Amino acid sequence: MGEIEANKSKRTLILINVVLVTFMSTLQGSIIDVALPTMAHNLNVTTEAISWVVTTFLIAVTSTILVFGKLGDIKGKIKIFQTGLILFTLGSLLCGISSSYTALIFSRIVQAIGAAGTMANNQGIIAQTYPKNERGRALGISGSFVALGNLVGPPLGGMIISFISWNYIFLVNVPIGIIVYLMGTKVLPQDEDKTDEKLDLKGAILLVATIGLFFLAVTVGRDIGFANPAIIAGFVLATVSAVIFVRTELHIEKPMLQFSIFTNKLFSLSIFCSFTSFVALFCLIIIQPFYLQYALKYTPAETGLIMMVNPVVMFIVAPLSGRLSDRIGSEFLTFLGLTITSAALLLMSTLTQYTSLLTLIAAVMILSGGNALFQSPNTSLIMSTVTHDKLGIAGSINAFVRNLGMVFGATMATILLYDFMSLNLGKHVATLMPGYENAFIFGMKYVFIVAASICMLGAVLTAYRLYRRRLKHA
Repeated sequence: MGEIEANKSKRTLILINVVLVTFMSTLQGSIIDVALPTMAHNLNVTTEAISWVVTTFLIAVTSTILVFGKLGDIKGKIKIFQTGLILFTLGSLLCGISSSYTALIFSRIVQAIGAAGTMANNQGIIAQTYPKNERGRALGISGSFVALGNLVGPPLGGMIISFISWNYIFLVNVPIGIIVYLMGTKVLPQDEDKTDEKLDLKGAILLVATIGLFFLAVTVGRDIGFANPAIIAGFVLATVSAVIFVRTELHIEKPMLQFSIFTNKLFSLSIFCSFTSFVALFCLIIIQPFYLQYALKYTPAETGLIMMVNPVVMFIVAPLSGRLSDRIGSEFLTFLGLTITSAALLLMSTLTQYTSLLTLIAAVMILSGGNALFQSPNTSLIMSTVTHDKLGIAGSINAFVRNLGMVFGATMATILLYDFMSLNLGKHVATLMPGYENAFIFGMKYVFIVAASICMLGAVLTAYRLYRRRLKHA
């Protein structure tokens, strides 16, 4: 009895350490948005230029996260996780003391590479620490800390900007990072899953180039147009790099990415469903502030308060969903979560400029609840489909797909919104202007309908798998 309790205590301390790092990374993502105008003014750059502080971080994380997942399986997930924390903390310090725009961009890259090291291995550490019948609850708690970071970030950032300086939105990570790292040296176990395998360096370089070029083309193309020759060239180079990467990986014994992992149908389906859920969520995140301020005429402060509904619901529901998945299994919960999210998106497609605040909040709560109901069980499914020696790459693939869904959702929402606004008005529209509220509502409607359709595809595929499994066991 005493040994079991000790093991439980040890697992709890490991979980606390991992989720604190998760909280730091999420907080950094949400805290910076409110500081961008002030940073642009102080660094004497344009609003467009300062947006690269966010864009560079996202591209760097997404480009390197799969490499760190593989390194976690080779060198040990704890080692790479701790190294990532050191780099993230160092990058935060460099960001905080940056006195020029160029130095800040470089520092954000360092910070992003560190964040990728932690994000790639946090799910794997939780999965190898907790048995399957407790894994959902642990992943649910991790999801709550993601929501908490999104919740705390904007008001904390506003306070820091108002009373101190923008530099401290980065410097606040430094003491926390040091404390969490020291805690990790005491509570995190020694890596026991290290191998003698060498990293496929050529494959890693090609993978980083492919993902980096693709995300750069998508992100910039969203602003300057996808017909721009430079954007087309970016997609062509990303495609060529991807083809060379695949050909290389298929002909070496220890590839950077083992494509055989995708032959597991449950793994591949769960990864696809993760993608659809984040596409749906980011359609909401991108459209909601414009809807609140442009169509409903709320102030920025009121908009910020209303947008807290999503992380609050996620914070409450995520651990409950994880605990429930430990008791009844994960597959039905993923189906139910996707179905509820799809229904909520269809409900949101009926919103107009005359919709009451209560109706809007109810719709957002349903969508957030459905998404939270889905996330923890789905992550638990993904991590349960692979052996311990592949937990790092499995977790990093899930994190990569999450970022891919974010970018795809944001890009799709922006393109669809303006395309349908243009269709409604009978002329090309590329920005929001007074008097176009009806056209905005028209465009928003179809953004949510398309997002609901994508999300429902994941629900239908999950339902089909559940049906086939029941037939097999009948």
